[in-house]
Amino acid sequence: MSVMATQESHALASSSRYVLLNVAAQMTGYTVKAIERKIERGDWIEGKVWLRAPDGRILIDMIGYQRWVEGH
Repeated sequence: MSVMATQESHALASSSRYVLLNVAAQMTGYTVKAIERKIERGDWIEGKVWLRAPDGRILIDMIGYQRWVEGH
Protein backbone atom coordinates (compact mmCIF):
# COMPACT_ATOMS: atom_id res chain seq x y z
CA MET A 1 0.00 0.00 0.00
CA SER A 2 1.38 3.42 -0.89
CA VAL A 3 1.98 6.13 1.69
CA MET A 4 -0.90 8.15 0.22
CA ALA A 5 -3.31 5.19 0.44
CA THR A 6 -2.21 4.53 4.02
CA GLN A 7 -2.81 8.16 5.00
CA GLU A 8 -6.22 8.12 3.32
CA SER A 9 -7.24 4.91 5.10
CA HIS A 10 -6.14 6.34 8.48
CA ALA A 11 -8.05 9.56 7.81
CA LEU A 12 -11.18 7.62 6.89
CA ALA A 13 -10.88 5.32 9.90
CA SER A 14 -10.37 8.21 12.29
CA SER A 15 -13.57 9.81 11.00
CA SER A 16 -15.59 6.57 11.22
CA ARG A 17 -17.49 5.87 14.41
CA TYR A 18 -17.75 2.11 13.82
CA VAL A 19 -14.69 0.19 12.64
CA LEU A 20 -13.79 -3.46 12.11
CA LEU A 21 -11.49 -5.21 14.56
CA ASN A 22 -8.36 -4.90 12.43
CA VAL A 23 -8.86 -1.14 12.05
CA ALA A 24 -9.61 -0.75 15.76
CA ALA A 25 -6.39 -2.62 16.50
CA GLN A 26 -4.40 -0.17 14.37
CA MET A 27 -6.10 2.81 16.00
CA THR A 28 -5.86 1.66 19.63
CA GLY A 29 -2.64 -0.34 19.75
CA TYR A 30 -4.45 -3.40 21.13
CA THR A 31 -4.08 -6.57 19.08
CA VAL A 32 -7.17 -8.09 17.49
CA LYS A 33 -6.83 -10.99 19.95
CA ALA A 34 -6.71 -8.58 22.92
CA ILE A 35 -9.85 -6.85 21.64
CA GLU A 36 -11.58 -10.22 21.23
CA ARG A 37 -10.63 -11.13 24.80
CA LYS A 38 -12.04 -7.87 26.16
CA ILE A 39 -15.32 -8.65 24.39
CA GLU A 40 -15.37 -12.30 25.56
CA ARG A 41 -14.63 -11.37 29.19
CA GLY A 42 -17.26 -8.65 29.16
CA ASP A 43 -14.77 -5.84 29.73
CA TRP A 44 -16.24 -4.18 26.66
CA ILE A 45 -20.04 -4.17 26.75
CA GLU A 46 -22.10 -4.91 23.64
CA GLY A 47 -24.00 -1.80 22.64
CA LYS A 48 -21.53 0.47 24.42
CA VAL A 49 -18.08 -0.39 23.05
CA TRP A 50 -18.94 -2.86 20.31
CA LEU A 51 -21.84 -4.13 18.27
CA ARG A 52 -22.59 -6.80 15.73
CA ALA A 53 -23.31 -5.59 12.20
CA PRO A 54 -26.20 -7.06 10.19
CA ASP A 55 -23.67 -9.32 8.42
CA GLY A 56 -22.51 -10.73 11.77
CA ARG A 57 -19.15 -8.97 11.94
CA ILE A 58 -18.08 -7.22 15.13
CA LEU A 59 -17.65 -3.46 14.93
CA ILE A 60 -15.96 -1.30 17.55
CA ASP A 61 -17.68 1.96 18.46
CA MET A 62 -14.77 4.38 18.73
CA ILE A 63 -16.80 6.79 20.84
CA GLY A 64 -17.64 3.94 23.21
CA TYR A 65 -13.97 2.95 23.27
CA GLN A 66 -12.94 6.50 24.16
CA ARG A 67 -15.49 6.54 26.99
CA TRP A 68 -14.15 3.20 28.24
CA VAL A 69 -10.59 4.58 28.22
CA GLU A 70 -11.76 7.62 30.20
CA GLY A 71 -13.58 5.39 32.70
CA HIS A 72 -17.13 6.51 31.86
